[in-house]
Amino acid sequence: MVNGKRLLVIIPALNEAGSIADVVREIRGELPGVDVLVVDDGSADRTAAVAAAAGARVARLPYNLGVGGAMRLGYRYAYDHDYDVAVQIDADGQHDPRYVPKLVDLLDDYDLVIGARFAGEGDYAVRGPRRWAMGMLSMVLSGLAGATLTDTTSGFRAANRRMIEMFARWYPAEYLGDTVETLVHAARRGYRIQQVPVAMRRRMAGTPSHSPAKAMIYLGRALAVLTLALIRR
Repeated sequence: MVNGKRLLVIIPALNEAGSIADVVREIRGELPGVDVLVVDDGSADRTAAVAAAAGARVARLPYNLGVGGAMRLGYRYAYDHDYDVAVQIDADGQHDPRYVPKLVDLLDDYDLVIGARFAGEGDYAVRGPRRWAMGMLSMVLSGLAGATLTDTTSGFRAANRRMIEMFARWYPAEYLGDTVETLVHAARRGYRIQQVPVAMRRRMAGTPSHSPAKAMIYLGRALAVLTLALIRR
């Protein structure tokens, strides 16, 4: 229970054996009594076994579906098991679970709360095409949601029961669909969206893959995903 609500933390994970145990243990230490579900998205390493040994519940996908496919399974689990709140946390340790109660607090007034990196807390920064893409996404989606959303691609999110029910029925598996398209879909259907400033940490294991070429690809894909999300009904 967090703030009187039965809560499930969902962690989509692909080949995160090097960090997943520490992530699960930290969540269980900071949020005693909270259930943790690791969705192994077709990992080729020991992610599932390591997560289970650390005390998480584990669901395994037979092959890689991406974050959207993993989260769809997580939301269905949350809905079927009657959780009041579902919180998405990344498997690499960048999301600090101490912020979870702040996200959950706002769920009395909102359906979906985003842990935002660019809202005045921490020193996380992006540059070049990736920054342009994020700025464009934030401008358009803030207008749709009627709220200032500075970090629309954040994977740190809390959803209330009403939002869980919708995501259990519909959740896109396409690239950036789990962030951009879900916000468009939710905002157009009257779900209330808000953000909480959070600080991002370094990965516990592995290295992020950023380059100018990949940043340009990200910009192009973000434009395409946003356009398709706005066209779809």
